[in-house]
Order: sequence, then structure tokens, then C-alpha cells
Amino acid sequence: MTTPLLPNFLAGRWQTGTGAGLPLFDPVRGTELVRVSSAGLDLAEGFAFAREQGGAALRALSYGQRAALLGQIVEVLQKNRDAYYEIATANCGTVTKDSAVDIDGGIFTLGYYAKQGAALGDATFLLDGARIRMAKDPLFQTQHILTPTRGVALFINAFNFPSWGLWEKAAPALLSGVPVIVKPATSTAWLTQRMVQDVVDANILPAGALSIVCGSSAGLMDQLQPFDVVSFTGSADTGRIIRSHPAVAQRSVRCNIEADSVNSALLDPAATADSEAFQLLVSEVVREMTVKSGQKCTAIRRVFVPRALYDAAAQAIAAKLAKTTVGDPRSEGVRMGALVSREQFDTVQAGIAHLKTEAEVLFDGSQTALVDADPAVAACVAPTLLGSRQPADAEVLHAVEVFGPVATLMAYDGIEQAHELIRRGEGSLVMSVFSADPAFIAQTAAELGSSHGRVHAVSPDIATLHSGHGNVMPMSLHGGPGRAGGGEELGGLRALNFYHRRTAVQASTAALDQWGAAAVAFQP
Repeated sequence: MTTPLLPNFLAGRWQTGTGAGLPLFDPVRGTELVRVSSAGLDLAEGFAFAREQGGAALRALSYGQRAALLGQIVEVLQKNRDAYYEIATANCGTVTKDSAVDIDGGIFTLGYYAKQGAALGDATFLLDGARIRMAKDPLFQTQHILTPTRGVALFINAFNFPSWGLWEKAAPALLSGVPVIVKPATSTAWLTQRMVQDVVDANILPAGALSIVCGSSAGLMDQLQPFDVVSFTGSADTGRIIRSHPAVAQRSVRCNIEADSVNSALLDPAATADSEAFQLLVSEVVREMTVKSGQKCTAIRRVFVPRALYDAAAQAIAAKLAKTTVGDPRSEGVRMGALVSREQFDTVQAGIAHLKTEAEVLFDGSQTALVDADPAVAACVAPTLLGSRQPADAEVLHAVEVFGPVATLMAYDGIEQAHELIRRGEGSLVMSVFSADPAFIAQTAAELGSSHGRVHAVSPDIATLHSGHGNVMPMSLHGGPGRAGGGEELGGLRALNFYHRRTAVQASTAALDQWGAAAVAFQP
């Protein structure tokens, strides 16, 4: 029986690609679910329609009106949550709590930007900072403003978050007045496509404001023009290809990259094996290794503990990992599902073997049988904890991210060495510090902030309050320097910067006063 070919939505209409298409599979059972194809689409028409029709219609609205549209999208997605969970189980292989990180996380982010945008009211552009006098006479001043770019936002997304990956980018783009074309990763494109379909069917957004292309990405970058923007999440290798594309290198298309990241967790050298900071680190490492089967760009990959606590940490983490049941997410008692595909399974297995050249195995979950899953078919990888007593001598451990339930415990001698080892990650999305000492936390954040997009501090007083090392919240910055891609997303209204152009207007006070309610102060 032939599986259905999912349609694309481009140029304001549903279009089915030509050819047999690319199959999407259940990563646990190995069965084919649906197919996708972008072959035969008139991409030039689709991009032009989005710019000319979708962009103009969005810009004709105020921030408050666009925020209201985001609120309506939230309502539609909430009504269809059950269908999204079914698709996530079948196509992503995730247990319910992991599907929630993606699905409910995306909906929450939309709702957050709906509320933030409502506060901008009737304005159609933003004031960036206060006026600055430019002459002895205060009548001549400069005012920086932010106006929506007159282009399209192309999103080339990763496979691990088909819901959140769309909405965390689309929310600030649509709020800014910029139309969106999303290209989801093929292996998990079904959930993204279904969400877009529900929003389109609800007739919430203007024609051309939201489009989706499933299948090959061939030709998409070629369509970009100077005032377009492109946002990519994925491997550093693909990120380099995007940065070198003529659209970026020659036409100055604004580009945001989120790439590989060897994120860290650091335990205060003053901690002991019976301290709460130690226990908090152990719990967080286990959670980050197992949520989404470790398929998170923000997951903890390197765990730094004082040398005296290396063995105790290894035993404590291993003991918790041993309780993790792996298999079919539909089966009762299964705590961790599958990777998204057998291709990813092979990549993770090869990555583990590579890390083992510099590390010892502290816990090997593969010795436990899978629950209701055939190991020859399912893309299930059990948690693996590796370790290095001499991380200063390692190279691979600081450079290679294995995108699965894998982390490496590392012993350090003195906090200065720990700082140096963490920096060898060459830029990360996030690091966590575990300590009961506020001064140590503050010093660590200041010392290592330049190497990270986010520093997440976990102390006993917020043990039940903190959002989690790998949980990306819309009010905080998401991105990171160096090998993490050098990009920035979210961060509250800071996210609107990417979709606006900053201009200095030098004029008389009388002229600047004419904007009135059309402009509102930008306070991220």
C-alpha cells in the first residue's frame, strides 16, 4: 500500500511535489508513515508571493494586531494537541513527556510572544533608545528606529524539534511583520506540516504569511534576496555551506546559525558527595541525557567535577541511568524512546566509538533489553556515560558532539583548570553551574559568560524552581558564540532585532514628534 504524499503550502495554495517522494518512518517499528516531495515546485513564485502578498499584509497591521493573530494560532494548536502527540509518537519515537517539550514548548512560546506583542499596541515600528542631541541647539536630534525588513524569513530547521523549532522562530518573525517559509528536516517533517496545515485551514494569517516546503532543500537558498533573512539549525558543516552561499556572502542576506555545541556542567569544588549541589548535578545530568533521547542541542555533553568526586559522581549517575527503560514509547513503563531514524542511530553509535578512543565506559545501558522493540529495527540507543580522569589530554572529547543519550564525566584539578577545559568547547549554547555559594555562581557566570549564550545556575534555594539546563525559555537568549553558530534567538523582544532594520533618523524635533502612536519605545 502506497503511503500518502504530504502537500506543501506555497504561493498561497497547497501543492503536491512530483515524483515518488522521500519516505518518513516510525523509528521504533520501522514502518513507512508518509512521504514528502518538493520536486516541481515553483520556488521563485512562492518566495515572491510571500514577500509581496504576505509581507505587505502583515506590515499593514500593528504589533498588537499581529500579536492577536499569534494568540489565535495558539488556540488552534491547543485544540489539535492530541493529533500532534500521535504524530510525535509515530514519527519521532518520543515518550509523552518528551513530546510535550516540543509540542507544548512551541505553543507556550507562541503564547509568550502574543502577550509581549500586545504590549506594543498600535505601533507599526519601534524606537531604539532615546533621542540624542546633535547640535548646540536641541532642535536637531537623531533617533534610531527599527522597521520590519521587507523580505521573507526562510527557516531551515533541525529534526529534533519539529514543533518548537518552527514556532520559536515564527513567533517573533510574524510579530515583526515578516512572512515565514519553513523547510523542516525531512525525517520528522510530518508534525511541522500538520501544524501549518491546521493554521492555514483556520484562515488566521494573511495569504503568504506562512508557507511550508517539505522534502529537498535544493534551490531554496537561491531564492533569497538582500532584505530576506535565513535562520538555520543543524550541523556546523551545513552552517558553513549556508554562510558561503552567494545569498549570504554576496547579497548580504542576514543569517542566523545554531550549530553543534559541546555543552558543560560544572560542580563547585567546595561540594561534597553528600551535598545538595552534588545531588542536583547528578539529577540534571541524567535528565539531560535521557530527555528526547539526548537529541537536544542544549543537552549536557561534558560534566566537570572535582577529582575527589569523580568516582562518586560516576556511581551516582550510573545508578540513576540504570533505572531508565528504553523501547517503544507506546509501552507502559518506557521512559525513553528512540532516536529519529536508523541513520541517526548509526551516526550515534559511530560517535560513541569515537569518544571511546579517549574515554572509559562508566555506564553502558545497551546491556539491558529494549521494551517491545526489535534492536535490529528500532533506532533505540540506551544511555551511555563515559569518563575521563585526564581531560586535559583529550581532544575528541572537547570537539565532538554525539547527538544522543551520551555524556562524558571529567575530573578537574582546581577551578582555573575547569575554566580552561570548558573553554575548549570553543563556544557553547549553555553551561550549568551547581553550587550553594552565590559568590561562586556569580564569579563563574562572569568568567565563562563570553563562551556561552546562556549560563544556568542551579543552587539549593531554587532546586524546585529552575527551568532546567536544556529547557530553552522564550524570555532568555538562545544561541551561542563560536562553534555554537554565533547566532541569537529568543530573549524576549530581543528576538525582533533579527527581523528589523535599524536606521538613524537625523531631523528636527518637530519632525520626530510626528510619529506619535505609530512608534513605541523598544525595551527588550
